[in-house]
Amino acid sequence: MALELVTIPCLQDNYAYLLHDPATRQTAVVDVPEVAPILKELLRREWLLTSIFLTHHHDDHIQGVNELRTTTGARVWGADADRHRLPRLDWSLWEGDEVQVGRARGTVIDVPGHTRGHVAFHFPASSLAFTGDSLMSGGCGRLFEGTPAEMWSSLGKLAALPPETLICSGHEYTTSNLRFAATIEPDNPALAARIAAVAAARAAGRPTVPVPLAEELATNPMLRAALPAVKAAIGLPDASDTEAFAEIRARKDRF
Repeated sequence: MALELVTIPCLQDNYAYLLHDPATRQTAVVDVPEVAPILKELLRREWLLTSIFLTHHHDDHIQGVNELRTTTGARVWGADADRHRLPRLDWSLWEGDEVQVGRARGTVIDVPGHTRGHVAFHFPASSLAFTGDSLMSGGCGRLFEGTPAEMWSSLGKLAALPPETLICSGHEYTTSNLRFAATIEPDNPALAARIAAVAAARAAGRPTVPVPLAEELATNPMLRAALPAVKAAIGLPDASDTEAFAEIRARKDRF
């Protein structure tokens, strides 16, 4: 049975995600930007929080963890590489480790680039991937601690997931990300259609995440850097894939 997913807006433009196994009534949250909206949703649904999964150490993803742990008794899971700058961990994680929500099993994927210790969580039976600020809707996170090569490798791991996988990323950045994407591929019809759909969603007050990986592969320039047409569009037809990605990421930084 697939996990139930709830997308929770937090702060100004962050998201937390609840995952719930109806059979066991166990529930997890991915990242805790703030406590109040998460508790409100748990209480409304009468769900018991059992686990807190953390993607990376930035304050806007972890600042509510200690309060939420104290209130609910949930255990906290995060990357061993970042245990020195995360809230106290009950379980330390490495790439390939398994996490569970009731009967559902997920795999930890090491995705450095935005930060050194960034991880993602993939639940294959539910077609869900929680990518934090690595692969984002229409883009990817800034390279605060990692290199272009590290981020390109991380994006490659995520791009290899099944195309129906829903990418659950950490921020409502889709509009600006797609506006930038149009400077790289102005004639991409899939991108034009997505920009229109995103505008309609935001006008109606709806989140633009999660997003099927297939849609990201068709429209996200950070995933499309290896394509000859994209390399030609940025004036680097002979560049390596990593070099092309680095150029696109640098352009986004200046956008």
